[in-house]
Amino acid sequence: MSTGVDRLPKERMALLFAVMLVTAAGNTAMQSVMPSIGTRLGVADVWVSLAYSWSALLWVMLAPFWARRSDRRGRKAMMALGVIGFILSFGFCGAVLHFGLDGWFGAALTMGLFALFRSFYGLLGSAAPPAVQAYVASRTGRADRTKALSLVASSFGLGTVLGPALAPLMILPGLGLVGPFIIFSVLGVIVLILLRTRLPDDDPRFAGRGAVMAEPFSASSNPRLVEDEPEETGEEPDGSETPHRAIERLRWTDRRLRPWMLAGLFGGHAQAMLLGVIGFLLLDRLGLRGDPDAGAGPVGLVLMSGAVATLLAQWGLIPMLGLGPRTSTLWGMGLAALGIVPIATGDDLHTIAVGFAVASLGFGLFRPGFTSGASLAVSPLEQGQAAGIVASVNGAAYIAAPAIGVWLYSHSQWLAWGVMEALALIVVLLSLMAVRREFG
Repeated sequence: MSTGVDRLPKERMALLFAVMLVTAAGNTAMQSVMPSIGTRLGVADVWVSLAYSWSALLWVMLAPFWARRSDRRGRKAMMALGVIGFILSFGFCGAVLHFGLDGWFGAALTMGLFALFRSFYGLLGSAAPPAVQAYVASRTGRADRTKALSLVASSFGLGTVLGPALAPLMILPGLGLVGPFIIFSVLGVIVLILLRTRLPDDDPRFAGRGAVMAEPFSASSNPRLVEDEPEETGEEPDGSETPHRAIERLRWTDRRLRPWMLAGLFGGHAQAMLLGVIGFLLLDRLGLRGDPDAGAGPVGLVLMSGAVATLLAQWGLIPMLGLGPRTSTLWGMGLAALGIVPIATGDDLHTIAVGFAVASLGFGLFRPGFTSGASLAVSPLEQGQAAGIVASVNGAAYIAAPAIGVWLYSHSQWLAWGVMEALALIVVLLSLMAVRREFG
């Protein structure tokens, strides 16, 4: 029986919930308005997408560093650092875009400064999510740990739904399209103050169990929960953890992991390309290039439909149907390929939203499928390394794929849709031919 704290007080859990909720909602709200802002500035769509890339690259590089540092400096300190990164990024980005839209800066300078300040989130914001998860895992008993970590995941998922829903409501007089940036900066400050004053200091005594997550700039990004298996992780009866013994370094080219990593790479790029294109597609199909301020509502609606479908897959279909990794990956990418068709051919909001929801349902099945498949493919002592490789594959898709998708879309829409379909079907073939049937 645990001798530590078996259950986090509700006040602390609510605060940790708020940290994840605000950051996830802010990032998806930003995604709702950026196509309209780019159009207002007269910037080519591909440069808007590229403005995210540097931040995503920094996230992939630094998230593991901050996760390890939280074991020495404390979870609270790293959470605060992550929220500060969020506040600085959103505050400065909002200010730069405001002045750029008012004509103080040229379009090129505005987007260059936006990319620079956006990188603050990849640089510092990546410290918060693994620290939140490690804090929860290290301060809950075995009976409550899975439930508490699921609540953390739900806060992130809820944020991906609320962000696009709230973004159009935050386009206020005097703030315009930068309203979501300013409002979420203020919300971030409130969360930081509460975090500093209401969450007790912690003294980490053993390695945390927080998962390294992809940058949550899209509705698809979601935390990976670490299952609780004491016999395999070296956890002591009192809740502490013993150091892992040295094992051989795991590489993504390992024959056990190779089909899962290829599936994650191809499927992740298809998803990232679709997410990069969808906002600009809506402006074109709905004839809103001449009135970009009206674009935030439809873009937010479609992104919200996708987020709801993703959560339905991960919180409903997978546990209810007991889908295994192979089945989730196979049917997920099959649905994604199916959903891309009405997106590519639809001329009205309803058709595009339905197609995006179907594709997102598929991606919502695919991502946990390939993640759990990679986990089951290796030994218990290799779980940490496998999780790190999966996180790198997830993050890599969002560095260049959104911009590549937009570039293809701007040159030939059918070429862009053809590449996305090809990537999705490659994963289907991998699931049928390269993944062993014992993975379910």
